Amino acid sequence: MLKRLALIRLAAWITLCAMGSTAQAIVLRDDRQVDVTLSQTPQRIVSLLPSLTETVCALGQCQKLVGVDRYSNWPERIAHLPRMGGGLDPNIESVVAAKPDLVLMATSARGAARFEALGLTVLALEPNSHADVQRVIRLIAKALGVPEAESERVWRNIDAAVHAAAQSIPAHAKGQRVYFEVGPAPYGASESSFMGQTLDRLGARNILPASLGPFPKINPEFVVRAQPDLIMVGDSSYADMRTRPGWQSMRAMRTQRVCHFKAEEADVLMRAGPRMDEAARLMAQCLIDKARTPP
Repeated sequence: MLKRLALIRLAAWITLCAMGSTAQAIVLRDDRQVDVTLSQTPQRIVSLLPSLTETVCALGQCQKLVGVDRYSNWPERIAHLPRMGGGLDPNIESVVAAKPDLVLMATSARGAARFEALGLTVLALEPNSHADVQRVIRLIAKALGVPEAESERVWRNIDAAVHAAAQSIPAHAKGQRVYFEVGPAPYGASESSFMGQTLDRLGARNILPASLGPFPKINPEFVVRAQPDLIMVGDSSYADMRTRPGWQSMRAMRTQRVCHFKAEEADVLMRAGPRMDEAARLMAQCLIDKARTPP
């Protein structure tokens, strides 16, 4: 009788454990529109996109990172982590050797199918707009077991700081027509990109319409014809920009209404994540400074 009672208790305990395990499992739909099941809270994370790395840390989960891409460089506490390639050339062997229970990467990156075939869990996310950033913060928080209140706090702080940057801009600095170049070829940030949306909140006007997509490759002549009042550009494009036919004759170039951002500033500006507040301040300062430049 006692033996039978012990077996019943053991069976009940196993059932309760199974129920607890099931209760912990969550299903998240990523930006591939794939349902990703997490049976438990991830403890070992590889991030292959800088903005996702920064989001993990902003949520207070930096200690769970066991590897990042070569471009992740903030915050400083991730400097010691192994580098595992980039979005277009992830080091599959290094990622697998790190034994992550979650791999964060962009939908545009390569390797997701290979990682999954090797038994890794992949959450692919592509933050291109302000709404995307808010959604991605919430999704990563949910994946990592971070309370919803904390993810909302992170987003509110970003949003409030962008609003404060907009409030700092005097009326005479608003309404400037801006071209923001994100990379050689050239690629620009349109109205629908997170950078374009920040510019809009700052009272600027983007010469690249939303209909072109967030980060379109454009014909350099398009910019010459558009004659922007102000150009924003990072190190990767600045030298090339000056050699393009017709660009030196543009009013913005002749009057030095060009904000040339250093590499570390360009990193801040071009990452859709927790440092968008800092990016807004950089853009706001550019708008204010160049508005003072005489025509």
